[in-house]
Order: sequence, then structure tokens, then C-alpha cells
Amino acid sequence: MPKKKKEAEGASRREVHGYIENAGLVVEQPIVSTLRENYMPYAMSVIVSRAIPEIDGFKPSHRKLLYTMYKMNLLGNARRKSADVVGQTMALNPHGDQAIYDTMVRLTRGNEALLVPYVDSKGNFGKAYSRDMSPAASRYTEVKLEKVCGQLFADIDKDTVDFVDNYNGEMKEPVLLPVTFPSILVNANTGIAVGMASNICSFNLDEVCETAIARIRNPKAPLSDTLQAPDFPGGGCILYDRDELEKIYTTGRGGVRVRSKYAYDKQSHCIDVTEIPASTTVEAIMDKIVELVKTGKVREIADIRDETDLSGLKLTIDLKRGADPDKVMQKLFRSTPLEDTFSCNFNVLIAGAPRVLGVGELLEEWTAFRRECVRRGVFFDLGKKKEKLHLLRGLEKILLDIDKAVKIVRETEEEREVIPNLMIGFGIDKVQAEYVAEIRLRHLNREYILKRTREIQELLQEIAGMEELLQSPKKIDGVIIDQLKYVQKTFGQPRRSQILYDLPGEEDQEEDLPPDYAVHLFFTREGYFKKITPQSLRMSGDHKLKEGDDVLQAVEASSNAHLLFFTDKGQVYKARAWEFEDTKASVLGDFVASKLGMDPGELPIYMAVTDDYAGWMVFFFENGKVSKVELASYETKTKRKKLVGAYNTKSPLAGMAVLPRDREFLLTSSASRMLIVNTAMVSAKAARDTQGVQAMTLKKGVRVTGVLPYEEGMVENPHRLKTKNLPAAGGLVRGLEQGEQMSL
Repeated sequence: MPKKKKEAEGASRREVHGYIENAGLVVEQPIVSTLRENYMPYAMSVIVSRAIPEIDGFKPSHRKLLYTMYKMNLLGNARRKSADVVGQTMALNPHGDQAIYDTMVRLTRGNEALLVPYVDSKGNFGKAYSRDMSPAASRYTEVKLEKVCGQLFADIDKDTVDFVDNYNGEMKEPVLLPVTFPSILVNANTGIAVGMASNICSFNLDEVCETAIARIRNPKAPLSDTLQAPDFPGGGCILYDRDELEKIYTTGRGGVRVRSKYAYDKQSHCIDVTEIPASTTVEAIMDKIVELVKTGKVREIADIRDETDLSGLKLTIDLKRGADPDKVMQKLFRSTPLEDTFSCNFNVLIAGAPRVLGVGELLEEWTAFRRECVRRGVFFDLGKKKEKLHLLRGLEKILLDIDKAVKIVRETEEEREVIPNLMIGFGIDKVQAEYVAEIRLRHLNREYILKRTREIQELLQEIAGMEELLQSPKKIDGVIIDQLKYVQKTFGQPRRSQILYDLPGEEDQEEDLPPDYAVHLFFTREGYFKKITPQSLRMSGDHKLKEGDDVLQAVEASSNAHLLFFTDKGQVYKARAWEFEDTKASVLGDFVASKLGMDPGELPIYMAVTDDYAGWMVFFFENGKVSKVELASYETKTKRKKLVGAYNTKSPLAGMAVLPRDREFLLTSSASRMLIVNTAMVSAKAARDTQGVQAMTLKKGVRVTGVLPYEEGMVENPHRLKTKNLPAAGGLVRGLEQGEQMSL
């Protein structure tokens, strides 16, 4: 049998039996090429086409849904079934119907997720503040567009924005919507992409429009003059922090603290919470409160229940007899999501690239986008006016001799010759001749033609006005400002979130603490912390530690003691001993860096324990300087967890200590010199980052290598190492082995 015939039969046999050549073979492929060819396109698609909003304030899924509803004539007309809208949206959005419906739910008035809803809804759409309240199926609910959506699609049919093919090339869809107000700032938007995320808080529509107008008129206008603070659909109270707001306005990153609103019912002795932060849910709050009650950290609550109904959110907390409602709420604000922080990350797609922008930069980008939309709309209208003028110019020439036009048409034998004959007879072009030829017989009278030709003067004036508008940036801005004023007047609403400039109850944060009892606190070199009761410690054996770790500090204190963990980055993190669970010596304990949320790579190096912030912190530096900082400098009225600039970082630390009273320390240098320093000789400073005073004089290349609290008998002839004045060089003394030179 010929070779070719055998190969053909073999190939045919392989096809019949489902044989796949090289099936099951593992082919090596470089990980770099796999990432480039497979993962990177996916990551870019998620960032650009799914998770990050654009300057019009919408993600692609939002834009496709709203545009579909606009094309369905749902702007101001009767509602349609949600299932119908979802089905038609699938022509633009090739995702499942449930994903599209979930997108619609968040845009509705009924869900209460947006400050300015875009979809008028009828039926159960769930609630943004409830985790368990699910929306009804799409076949039961009805929707249409809110009136404000007219401002989203203003002049969209006038080439104000670009259109592209949908996913299968059968339809066109807008790249952006020509929004007449900065919707990117008016409604909250959250998205998680690959390697980045976006979290934009909402601002009051009235304030945003006012700020946009002020910025158009004066690009350097202060934002805080017109934009007070974010405004959330669920209300609540914003704890005003000017520095943090300025940071958000400038950089697009920062946090906004939001506190729930509540009322006390004296008759039933209960608290009614009616507004909660936008970043939490009723169920999450209830779960946390129940946990606190079960663990005994909150003892004043008898019962808690969700009484939300058609009138709105209501979370009722029954109090035990004698409980102070305000103090209970202060405790709950500190320990539950009843007070929460909205973390801002204004990440927006600008020209297809993600950028984190402040409020001012976002307004600049939106203004530039809106100017282009207005120009394109005016240019479109100008083209239409010029086309109409061109037609009327031809009609004007017909006015000279209507009978001649009729005669030309009547005497032309072939229909296709009518247009050329009119063009020759009156000196008009083909477009004008087509227009004249289409005039109805009833309109072939002088009155009609005169009436139409009078429009020429009006058109000339309008065209001149449009051309002047296109050449004047100031007039373009005037159009934008007029539109913003209209939106402000028509759709503006009072603020929902109250702003608290003076924070009530902050000064009482430390009252009503958990039960106080004696504890032993242990802090290790690797940054682990243990809180052990005396009874448990007596019953325990040796400490369980990581290999190579050892206990640096062991302190007897109370469970309400303040803990200050100083780090190697010059920062201090504050906590209370009761925030750590009681444990045993046989466990590793809490890793402080994780427990307190320290920065990446940051490690605690010292633990200071205090009850009243009396005394000082003493810092010894390798350059021979000593600084003495009042412990009260680390006390704050508000419950701040982290303080920067805890100590001066210009020179590496050789040791530190917390002192209730002055005492002596033994300093050892790399030149084998020692000096006994009494901290009473160092003046205390209120500034935490003070460089201190020179205590030990050092030659070039010499540094302080050890610091120990001095005890009698540590060295021979200690009087030789003491000094009445600082700085001093110290002396050479035997009695302290090199292995004992350890830093605190």
C-alpha cells in the first residue's frame, strides 16, 4: 500500500476513535509568557471594562443598563417589568440576567444605596443597609428611569459622545454618557479590580454643583468653602476632621468617620437607632453587639431587635435598669460598626487609564469632558442649521419664478431628468434641487415660499451665535454653569448626613471600662504579647516562645492599663490591656504588629505600661544623646490608635525606658567606656521628636552599644563613672562582661 494512502487511513482512523495527537503530554511554558498571554489580558479587562468607574460616574454595566432603558423610552413613561429590561440589556451586556438585575437593584430608589437614584422602582428591591433583605425576583418588580436621568442623556443624539459597536457588532452603544453634572461625586461607587480598587463616597448634589460652578469660575477656589463634607444616602453623623477632609479633597485617599443616629425612649427605656453608616449593615451591628454582651464587655443591654418596617430602618436596644443610654452608646460607638470609617479611594478611569484623583482634580477632568460635550453638541446643531440654510437658499431662488419651476417639472419627459433640469434652470445644486422637487403641490404658492425664506435671517443669526459660542471658551463655560444651576434648582436636596464639628462624648471615652483585675504582661523580642492572670501564671510552666525568642519585659499591671508599643519606624501604637484576651504561658500570645494593624514591615521594640500617663519616656541614642519626653505627650483626648513621630529617628536607638521617677542608667560605648547618667540631669520636653541632649561624648566612629538600669555592685568604683555635668566621656571599668551589654 502506498505511503500516502496509509497516512490518510491512519488520520481517518484517529479521527474516528477520537484520537488527539500529543494528548496528555506536559509542555513546559515559561511563567512570564503565561502571565503575559493569559493573566494580563484578564486583569486589564477587569480594570478597564468592569470594576473601575469612568469620569461620567458609571461602570460599563451601569451605562449599558441605563442606555437600554433610555432606548426603551422609559424616561418619564410607564414602568416596565424588570425582567423585560434585563432581557433587552443583554443585547449590550453579555452577562447573566442575575448579574444585570443585581446592578439594576443598586440603582433603584427602593434599594436606598444611592444619594440620587437613577431608577424609579415599584416592588421589593431590598435595602442597602440590610444584609438579609433580598430583592424580589425580576418578574415581580417594575422600573423606569428617574427624571434626573434626562441630565445623563442630554443631547446624546447630537454626537456629544462617541459610540462603539456592542460585543457582537449588531448595535451601537455610548462610550460615556454626556452627564450635565459631576455624577462621579454625587453617587457612591465601589469596585474591586485586579491589583487595585475604587471606593468613592457620595457628596450632596447641591454642594457638588455649587463647587463645580465655583471651580469653573476660579480654578483655585477653595473646595471646603462650598463642599462641606460627604453626604450618605443612609444619613448618619459625620465626625468632622478638617485635616482628613483636606487630604481626601487633595489626594483622593483618606477616611471619613460616620456615626449612627439614635434617640432614647424614656417610657420604654430603650434606644432606637434610625440611621447607620453606609459601610455596614443592621445584621453586622447586631452580631457585634450580641458578641459583646456574651463576652461580658457590655453589661447594660437586656435585648436587641430589628424593628425595620415600611417607615424605614429601626434598630431597638433595650437597656437594663439604671443604665445611662448616652454612655452605653459611647461604648457601642467604640466597639461596634455603629461608628465606622468610610475609606476613600478615588480611583477613576481617565482616557482608559486608572488614576487616583482628589476632588479638585476630578472636577477639572469632568469640566474638560463636559466642555468637549458642549462643543460637539453645538457643532452638531450648527451643521444642521447650515444644511437647512442651504436648502432655504435654493428655495429662495425658486421664489424668483415659481411658474418656471412648475414648467420645468411638467415638461421634463423622464423623472430622472427633473433634478438636473432644475439645477440648470435655477443654478442650484443637487441637494437643493432634491428639496425643491419634493415640495408638495399645495405648497407651490408664494405665501408658503415667502414664509419659509423669512427663516433665512433667523438662521443666519443663530449660526453666527453658534460660531461665536464655539470660539469663546468663556461662553462654553457659561452654558455648563447654566446647566449646573438648572440641575441644582430642579434636583437639589438638603443634606442627609449631619456634620458634627464638636464630637459629643469623646471626653467620656474612658469611663465605664470592663472590670479591673490584676494581670501580668509579657512582651517578647519577636513582638509577641501575653496577658496572664496571677492564678493562671501560678499554674503555668515555662513560657512557650518561638525559637530564638525571649521575654524582654514582664510587668505587673491591671486589665485597664494603657499600653504603648513603640516601633522601629519611630511610631507608637496605643491599646488597652483589656483589648487583648487573657491567655496562658503555654501559648505564643498575640503578635502585636498584626493585632494593632501596624504598617507592613513595622515591628514593635518596646512596651510602655501606664495607668495615668505620669512620668517620662527616656530614649538613648547611639550618637550619645538622651531625650526625656513627658509621658503625657502620648495621651490623646480622642481614641487614636496610632501616633507618628513617637521619638526622634535621626540616630538609631540604643535603648529606651518608661520612668515613673528619675533614676540612673549605665551607658556602654563601642570603645569600652562606660558612663552612669542620672535622668534628673536631662530636662523633660513635651515635644515627642526632640533630639535630646548630649550625654556621652564619643569619638568619631564610636557609638553607644548598651544601656542598662544601674544597680549598685554592677561595676567597681562607680564614682569614677558618675558626673555632675553633661556631656561626659565616662571611664574604663571592669565588672560588666561584654555579653551583658544589652539594650532595653
